[in-house]
Amino acid sequence: MRSSRAAVLVLTAAGVLLSLLLVPAAVRADDGGGCGSDGGGGAAHGDRARATPLKIAAFFSILVCGALGCCLPVLGRRVPALRADGDVFFLVKAFAAGVILATGFIHILPDAFEDLTSECLPAGGPWQDFPFAGFGAMVGAIGTLVVDTVATGYFTRVHFKSAAGAAASAAAAVGDEEKQLAEPHGDGGSSGNHEGHVHVHTHATHGHAHGSAALVAAVGGGGDGDKEHALRHRVIAQVLELGIVVHSVIIGISLGASQDPSTIKPLVVALSFHQMFEGMGLGGCIVQAKFKARSIVTMVLFFCLTTPVGILVGFGISSVYDETSPTALIVEGLLNSVAAGILVYMALVDLLAEEFMNPKVQSRGKLQLGINVSMLAGAGLMSMLAKWA
Repeated sequence: MRSSRAAVLVLTAAGVLLSLLLVPAAVRADDGGGCGSDGGGGAAHGDRARATPLKIAAFFSILVCGALGCCLPVLGRRVPALRADGDVFFLVKAFAAGVILATGFIHILPDAFEDLTSECLPAGGPWQDFPFAGFGAMVGAIGTLVVDTVATGYFTRVHFKSAAGAAASAAAAVGDEEKQLAEPHGDGGSSGNHEGHVHVHTHATHGHAHGSAALVAAVGGGGDGDKEHALRHRVIAQVLELGIVVHSVIIGISLGASQDPSTIKPLVVALSFHQMFEGMGLGGCIVQAKFKARSIVTMVLFFCLTTPVGILVGFGISSVYDETSPTALIVEGLLNSVAAGILVYMALVDLLAEEFMNPKVQSRGKLQLGINVSMLAGAGLMSMLAKWA
């Protein structure tokens, strides 16, 4: 589907542009005389030597865990218990939504507040006088709402316009066929007239049946609601991936640029679980969106590679990177705050609210209790990881 491929290309372009924005900011940090840091020059050579294998381990660990988490719901389509309409899938998606919600509130937003209220920022600027982190989160949430509604409306209009066009073409074809069959067949006896009548009636009936089938196929038949549901989830999956990408690039660069083994060790474990749980939530949306195989592979690879590529970028600029420079703090703080707003909106509105209000959940008390517990478990476990990451 062209719209799906275009959206995936937009996500890719957004990730590339984000990397291009962050790398110059990190490189310029060395010229800014960072606050409380010497631009990486103070790190002992032994620390750098011990940090390198940890970064390599982080690269592969995060890559594998992200791929595992994202692929589980996709591959689970072949397992009856993990189908998108099964109870287990509801529980898994609620757990992943709780993880994404905690990621926005507990991991990203506090970092944004810390960056944008740092004492290393210029004293004469507005950073100490206005809560830019909260403002950025609000802008991210409102922007997501606008993109969500506009994109859903656009895809829905395009879908029904093409379906209506196909239905009109099918109806016109049926009308022409009936008109041709209704024309007189010339002279002939009563037997010929009777045969002609039977011939016309039979083919007209066949034409009606054929035309009805064409109309049903054109508009999607009884699956029209399913198509609209899939379109909705395509928008959700693409916007959710965009929010995750913004955050993932930042964490990857920060980890790759770090020279402190005691900081990297807990991050490797915490971020591996973090990527796996986020991948489960994204994978669940991808499954419900019913993308084609090529789009699924592209989105999964894009999610899996974003943080590892960020680690490589951070590793490459580690000698000139200063995370306490004003430029790095402002860029990272603003991007983190916007990413937090996106993830909180997606978790509450597009994931949790939709699942909790599903008629299947509303009509079954045990399933409703189960997804509440699952959501709280995901949010609780992800909140615990904040102790290390």
